[in-house]
Amino acid sequence: MSSSPRAVVVGAGPNGLTAAARLLKAGWDVDIYEAASTPGGAARSSTQLFAGATVDLGAAGHPFGVASPAFRELKLEEHGLTWMNAPIEMAHPLDKAETAILWNSLEETAAGLGVDKKAWTQLYGQVVGGIDKHLANLLQPMLQMPPHPLHLVRFGLPALTPASLLGKALFKTEQAKALLASSAVHAITSPDRPFTAAFGILFGALGMSRGWPFAEGGTQSIVNALVSVIRANGGHIHTGINVRDLGEFGPADAIILNLTPRQVLALKGTNLPAKQVKQLNKWKYGPAAYKVDFLLNAPVPWKDPRVGQAATVHIGGRVEEISFAEREVAAGRMPKRPFVMVCQQFVADPTRGKTLWAYAHVPHGYVESYPGEVRELITCQIERFAPGFRDTIVEAVATSPRDLEQWNPNLIGGDIAGGSMAGMQALMRPNISLHPYTLRPGLFMASGATPPGAGVHGMPGWWAAGEAIKSVRQR
Repeated sequence: MSSSPRAVVVGAGPNGLTAAARLLKAGWDVDIYEAASTPGGAARSSTQLFAGATVDLGAAGHPFGVASPAFRELKLEEHGLTWMNAPIEMAHPLDKAETAILWNSLEETAAGLGVDKKAWTQLYGQVVGGIDKHLANLLQPMLQMPPHPLHLVRFGLPALTPASLLGKALFKTEQAKALLASSAVHAITSPDRPFTAAFGILFGALGMSRGWPFAEGGTQSIVNALVSVIRANGGHIHTGINVRDLGEFGPADAIILNLTPRQVLALKGTNLPAKQVKQLNKWKYGPAAYKVDFLLNAPVPWKDPRVGQAATVHIGGRVEEISFAEREVAAGRMPKRPFVMVCQQFVADPTRGKTLWAYAHVPHGYVESYPGEVRELITCQIERFAPGFRDTIVEAVATSPRDLEQWNPNLIGGDIAGGSMAGMQALMRPNISLHPYTLRPGLFMASGATPPGAGVHGMPGWWAAGEAIKSVRQR
């Protein structure tokens, strides 16, 4: 019999796989159980949606993936992962002004912002220059002592404000304001909300340093690399098993749940203290994504040709329009001009085929008022800045919030962030204790509902595995 510690991981999304990989490298025996037929969670890709094309079914662009300390430590590139960048990291077209462009360079981005060049450099310069130290601070639980406190102070002062307010105070051009605010909307909340400037600053700084790349061959390549690490270290992945009772596993030194609070509460055998149950019941889920994948017969005919060279395109117009749309979504109303995120993977990776990945922010669990409503709204928003886009569409597949949750139960109500990122919940994830991954001794949670939040970067799994290792050493 092995004398190594034993762990069970429930859920083979990026965080579950990362946790398993870290434990295996520390000498543990690990079994991973996944309800789906393949590992990956919301980081899977498919060649079945459109013939001859690769479609990312969930996550697409990976600014945090390429910068992830966990992925770097696991050396995923040695297991087949290759990052690919488009010529432009992000573009934000505007109706009555020149397109806002985020380049993979602080100097080049600032140079395109005219009178805001100096203000942009002052806001982003120290973050771009010290990006690794900022990531070390921000990709860990907020209640822990930061490894670089001075950098956190420098980052935190402007980051506490609403992105729209900070942009208005610092910038004169619509382009600079739009780049900051639309990057902040990755938090899936209005840029009028406090703390959203943190998202805008960090996403922008990543674009100007590490970039917003895609994984060659699809996001599935990240999963495949993690699986390769696990298998190389003797781990076992069991698919098609829907875990309902933790008592099924027998003795284990640690059980790590790659789940959000609602799913944890539905499990039998967790033996959670009443205080933890109460805290988990308080968890709030946020607005949803409504995804549409397009198969095209030609590149998108953007008014500004530079937009066609961008990895990611933010579509929403001026900051005031984006703020209004996000407030409507938060209030449960579907805006006529929703904020739309677009990824053009084929620009960086032509092997993908001419597909366009897009989603709109919609109310939690949104059900269309008529069939095809959101697909049409997304099409109109793209057509607004790319007249003739409709004529390039060969086929389109819509995925509603309900479809997303059926595909991956972690996406409750279509919430791709594992829980609302508004207010204090963005910082206190999930506010269950000073050790946010520990539900009780021997039971840990690692998902987008734990720090540092959602994204294909594996950090919640990495930290949860670290807590498990520490607990066994202490025992």
